Amino acid sequence: MRSIRGQRRRRWLAAGIGAAVAVTGLTACSGGGGTTEGAEGAEGGETAEGDASGGGEAGCTNQIKVPDAEQVTVWAWYPAFESVVDLFNESHEDIQICWSNAGQGNDEYTKFSTTIEAGSGAPDVIMLETEVLPSFIIRDALVDLNEYGADEVKDNYSEGVWEDHSAQGGVYAIPVDGGPMGMLYREDLFQAAGITAPPTTWDEFAAAAQQLKDSGSEAVMADFPTNGRAFLQALFAQAGSEPYVFDPDNPTEVEINLDDEGTKKVVDYWFDLVDKGLVGTDDAFTTDYNTKLVDGSYATYLAAAWGPGYLSGLEGADPDAVWRAAPLPQWDAADPVQVNWGGSAFAVTSQSDNPEAAAVVAKEIFGTEEAWKIGIEEGALFPLWLPILESDYFRDLEYPFFGGQKINQDVFMEAAAGYEGFTFSPFQNFAYDKLTEQMFAALQGEKEPEQAVDDLHQQVVDYATSQGFTVN
Repeated sequence: MRSIRGQRRRRWLAAGIGAAVAVTGLTACSGGGGTTEGAEGAEGGETAEGDASGGGEAGCTNQIKVPDAEQVTVWAWYPAFESVVDLFNESHEDIQICWSNAGQGNDEYTKFSTTIEAGSGAPDVIMLETEVLPSFIIRDALVDLNEYGADEVKDNYSEGVWEDHSAQGGVYAIPVDGGPMGMLYREDLFQAAGITAPPTTWDEFAAAAQQLKDSGSEAVMADFPTNGRAFLQALFAQAGSEPYVFDPDNPTEVEINLDDEGTKKVVDYWFDLVDKGLVGTDDAFTTDYNTKLVDGSYATYLAAAWGPGYLSGLEGADPDAVWRAAPLPQWDAADPVQVNWGGSAFAVTSQSDNPEAAAVVAKEIFGTEEAWKIGIEEGALFPLWLPILESDYFRDLEYPFFGGQKINQDVFMEAAAGYEGFTFSPFQNFAYDKLTEQMFAALQGEKEPEQAVDDLHQQVVDYATSQGFTVN
């Protein structure tokens, strides 16, 4: 019975609701936003944190190569990004990037929202996660790049990827990296438990989890983080969930279906594994979670294509670990559904003084093989740019952390090719916050998992209505 399971869940709580680790990098300070001309950039190094206002004199984390050229200010947090910026600046005499890091994710979005309200202070170009694009499109904060040659690069991206960054008739960002999903697993732990092959379906995944426990292993099969946000949403989508119908060209109306059959199917599945003690419940991206990813506590890591880079960069790895990659388990192996976790793009802000130059940066900064080799080899990015995504180099790249396995060829390229896109809401961060709260409440046994889904749906509907949306 669910009431008894609720009591069991308490024993599997690891750390309660914890904030995800905020990954910050070098930031720069400046007095204004928009495009600047002839401003000498700083030569890198650590600058004032939390005051990246768009560039300008001494406002660049990077070194400007051509001081007299038009400068385009950029906010971005990509790993190894300074090398990519330098490559662009060395190859463009008429345009130079003045880059600063305004924080990752919500830290940057909060600063961007402040500039939108103030009407000034935004950069020319901003890195945004794909899921938050609708939130800024409806605020008229982004430029339609169709006016600045977006069609020139459209064929460099798959149809689904391009659709994720478009609204009817408009293109509001140039895609960069994506997060097609797969499963990273400990082959050594599987073999010790007698699991001869990675599971290909979720039924097989549950059976393997039980076999792992019955073998006496100290590891659990995986982690189910209540703060999984986009990770959980991807799992819901794989089961057929289509929670939102939203068109930025009709910004006052939204359809919300968060209490759908697919979401409840996934929630019931994972809470059953939790109840049986087959998976953990650590908050994602905390110190404890990171430690358990690499010390043998989890036998699998359900990951986006950026996960291998994240995993291999963690400290405290089990020296005997044997990691391999496999496709994400499916509900129906004969009818696979590929999903995406994460991904980002470059958008031109409405405050840019020179959107034409800014669009050149958005289109071209990751528009060469040389730039992408930096992003892949130094930043562990998964490219959405087809010339490199479909190249022999990327397909055949061997990853020492995975015993030389060609994980792109074996797993992530097929997952990316099969991804058909997803519609996010114009209030995605609010919906994710409430998803975290409801999943945690269910984990504590305060309510049944399906009731948590129903309550999530109603909370988001009520919020959307209070914000002036017509909810269908």
